[in-house]
Amino acid sequence: MLVSPDDSLHRDPPAAKRRGGRPRSAAADVRIATIGVRVSVAEYDALRAKAGAMAMTPAQWLREAALTRRLPAPPVAAINREQYAELGRLAANLNQLTRLANEGQRVTIATELLGRLSSEVSRLRLGLLGAGWNGDTDRPASK
Repeated sequence: MLVSPDDSLHRDPPAAKRRGGRPRSAAADVRIATIGVRVSVAEYDALRAKAGAMAMTPAQWLREAALTRRLPAPPVAAINREQYAELGRLAANLNQLTRLANEGQRVTIATELLGRLSSEVSRLRLGLLGAGWNGDTDRPASK
C-alpha cells in the first residue's frame, strides 16, 4: 500500500511504549532516608520473630513500633527533682498543720486555705514530674 504525504499528516502519533514494573509512589510516601541500627544476634532473632508473627519484615515492624507506640516519659530534670523534694517537705508541714486542726488544736491558718494549699502543692509536684492533673479531685488524671 502506498501512503501519500497527506496521509502521514493525519495519522495519530504512535502510542508511548508502556513501561512495566511497579507504579511510582506518591512523593510524600517515598522513603529516602536510612537509619542504621546495630543489634546483636539475639536481638535480631527477636525482631524477626516479632515481625514474622505480624507478617511483616523487621524493617516494617520497627517502623510501626517506633511511629505508633507510646514512648516512656523522658527523665525528670535534676532541678525538677530538687523542687519536687522541697515541695514534699512543704506538703509534710501542711499535712501536720491539717492534722493538728482536725484534732481540734488551735492552728492560725484557715482550714479552707490549708486544703487549697495542699491541693496546689500536689498539683505542682505532679506537674514537675510531667503527670496529668484533674483539678476536680486530689488525684492525678489517668492517661
